[in-house]
Amino acid sequence: MTSRPIELSPETAETLRRVSTATLTSQLLRRGLRSTFIRGLVPTRPDLRLVGRAFTLRYVPAREDLAFQVDFDNEANVQRLAVESVGPGDVLVIDARGELGAASLGDILATRIARRGAAGVVTDGCLRDSPGFAAIDLPVYYRAPHASLSSIAHHPVDLNVPIGCGGVLVLPGDVLVGDAEGVLVIPAHLAEEVARGAAEQELVEEFAIERVREGASILGLYPLGEERRAEYEAWLIDRERLSRPG
Repeated sequence: MTSRPIELSPETAETLRRVSTATLTSQLLRRGLRSTFIRGLVPTRPDLRLVGRAFTLRYVPAREDLAFQVDFDNEANVQRLAVESVGPGDVLVIDARGELGAASLGDILATRIARRGAAGVVTDGCLRDSPGFAAIDLPVYYRAPHASLSSIAHHPVDLNVPIGCGGVLVLPGDVLVGDAEGVLVIPAHLAEEVARGAAEQELVEEFAIERVREGASILGLYPLGEERRAEYEAWLIDRERLSRPG
C-alpha cells in the first residue's frame, strides 16, 4: 500500500465510466488478476456509474457484551466515523463478511455520504431502508435488504485497512468501478493501462458485433485475427470520419 492514493487522470476516470465491468475483468485477467469482480452484489441505481478510490470499513461479528448499540455514539462508533471521514472521490467499501442477518447501513447515512461528495458505497452485506436508496444520487452496491440495525450482527473495528468484500481483496486507494452488472476492483497502479486496454478492446468488440449482426462467423473475428486486421483498421478510419462534426 502507498500512504498517498494514486489520483486518476480525468481521461482515465472518464474511460472507466464508459467501459463495461465485463471488459475490465478481461483486461485484468490478461494481467494475471483473476479475482476482481465482487460476487453477488446488485446496484440500487443501475442508471448510475461508479468510479472512485476505496475507503475501507471492516466489521467483525457482533457480541452483546461488546459495544452493542441501538442509539449510536457518533463520536466513537467506527461506522459513524467512517461516514464523517469519506470525501470526494472516495468509495466506502464495507467488509460485512457476506452476513445477511442485519444491515450494513441505511439511507440516512448513505445520504450523508453522498452530501460529503463521496463516489459511492459498496458492501457485501445488506441495506436497511433500501427502497429509499432509489432517491439518493449515489451509486450503491449490496447483497440484500434487511430492516435490522447493523449492531444486530456487526461490530465496526477498522478504517482504511485491507479487507475482503464479496471474496475480493480491497486495499485502501484501490479503484472501484461499477455498472449495472456489478462492481470490480482495480489495483490503483494498473488503472491507467487497464483503462486504455479496455477502450481499445471495446472498439474491437464494437466492430465484431456489427459484423456478427450482419451474419459473419466469429472465426477470425472474435478474437480479431490478422486476416481481418486491415478490415478493422479501415472500419476505425470510417468510424472516426463519421463521428466528426459537420
